[in-house]
Amino acid sequence: MSNKNPVWGFNSYAETFSGRLAMYGFFVALVTEVLTGKGILGQLSAWFFVN
Repeated sequence: MSNKNPVWGFNSYAETFSGRLAMYGFFVALVTEVLTGKGILGQLSAWFFVN
C-alpha cells in the first residue's frame, strides 16, 4: 500500500475539508443570528425548551 496519497488521517485534503466545513458552519450561525436576533445559546434554548 502506498503512502503517497493517504485517504485517512491528517493530510491536506482532510484539513482543507474540515476548514471549509468550519467556515460554512460559522457563516450559517452568523446568518441565523442576524435573522432571529438571538445568539446560538438563545436558539438552542428556544429549540429544546419550547413553552
